[in-house]
Amino acid sequence: IALDIAQAFEGEGATVLMVHTVAQARVAVEAPELVAAILDHALKGGDSAEICERMTERGILFITYSGFASLDGASREGVHVTKPASMSVLVTTVEGLLAARQTSN
Repeated sequence: IALDIAQAFEGEGATVLMVHTVAQARVAVEAPELVAAILDHALKGGDSAEICERMTERGILFITYSGFASLDGASREGVHVTKPASMSVLVTTVEGLLAARQTSN
């Protein structure tokens, strides 16, 4: 699924960084060029709650793409898309978040 998501966004011209563990996500979330992210709530090494909290602190837009019907804590700060969803839904959702941010700035 991660590869399909990456390919969908690369097809739209995005630069994609894929991580698979909480440890990798802790590093990636600090990248200065990071403007948006899609993450599964259940990552290898734990859940994504701490990563969501850090993204909120940094003002990074994010989508949680998960099989969980609802999420708690910092994970709720992002847009939640329940699996399964098409790649076009994910792309359109991120585009909408980015457009809304541009309009508000």
